Amino acid sequence: MQNKIIKALFPFLNWWPMVNKKTIKADIGAGITNAVIVLPQGVAFAMIAGLPPIYGLYTAMIIPVIAALFGSSWHLISGPTTAISIVVFASISQFAEPGTESFITLVFVLTFIAGAIQLLMGIARMGVLVNFVSHSVVVGFTAGAAVLIATSQLKHVFGFTPPKGASFYTNWEYIIMHIGETNMYVFGIAMATLITALLLKKLTPKIPNMLVAMLVGSLVAYFWANGVDGVTLVGKLPAELPSFHFPSLTSENIIMLTPNAFAVALLGLIEAVAIARSISTKSHQNLDGNQEFIGQGLSNLVGSMFMSYAGSGSFTRSGINYQAGAKTPLSAIFAAISLALILLLVAPLTAYLPIAAMGE
Repeated sequence: MQNKIIKALFPFLNWWPMVNKKTIKADIGAGITNAVIVLPQGVAFAMIAGLPPIYGLYTAMIIPVIAALFGSSWHLISGPTTAISIVVFASISQFAEPGTESFITLVFVLTFIAGAIQLLMGIARMGVLVNFVSHSVVVGFTAGAAVLIATSQLKHVFGFTPPKGASFYTNWEYIIMHIGETNMYVFGIAMATLITALLLKKLTPKIPNMLVAMLVGSLVAYFWANGVDGVTLVGKLPAELPSFHFPSLTSENIIMLTPNAFAVALLGLIEAVAIARSISTKSHQNLDGNQEFIGQGLSNLVGSMFMSYAGSGSFTRSGINYQAGAKTPLSAIFAAISLALILLLVAPLTAYLPIAAMGE
């Protein structure tokens, strides 16, 4: 009985006996692959969320470790995602200017509340609720989010700035009316990045296409558009690891953000459980929906205290994790460690990364 309670509190003890030299080798390989993939994604997702790029990488370091230790899936990789990023942006931009200190502060509060909601739902054994959310709803929401994300990034592709706080329709009206003012240098960098990514994905799927595409975009910007007005760069990322910073949980912030936190929490749970189930059909693993709720909740709670914003399961990285031969959740931990080491090494090079390359 005591052993059962201990394993309930520390679920990673259930799969730890599987770990051996062979699985560790496989997990390290999968982890390094994932770290390379999430490097450009983390930067891009943070910008979609209205945050400085470094916070996307912090999220990809902290969230997956906690989710792997306290979730139930062997192959699910959590971290920043497109859908969660767009909801975070929509939730906080109405209260603060994106990228500012106040915006960042509210994002951490939103993440903490969303994590608390997810954790309570898991403790209350409400994991079965995701069974009532149809696949069509998830597909519809994801498609809608994709359109919104594309619209929000077009300003980086064409090189002009629509009015701040503009609606979806206003943004498109502005783009159509000002298409003649396109900065061809910015557009050229974006197209070079996009074409490279698409070609590599089709011709050499094993190569991290986004990473190489961003490198190509940076080279085009440096040799073709260096110093050109309108070609802005991401800037040098700090070569630092996330530090402890407890969210500003004032009564005003909690009341203001709780409704939006419910949306973030539910979307995150639906994403994570749906992805975990999809992979489990191949791995033949039995999943525990309630434990997955707890894992996602704890990952966001802890993440909010270490400079991370709300995350969930990533379909791309989870699928690649399984295909790369990962055997246990240690692969997610190795991915986080590898990303931290990569950040410390390549942070100065991001000073040459054009924002136009991220907009593709």
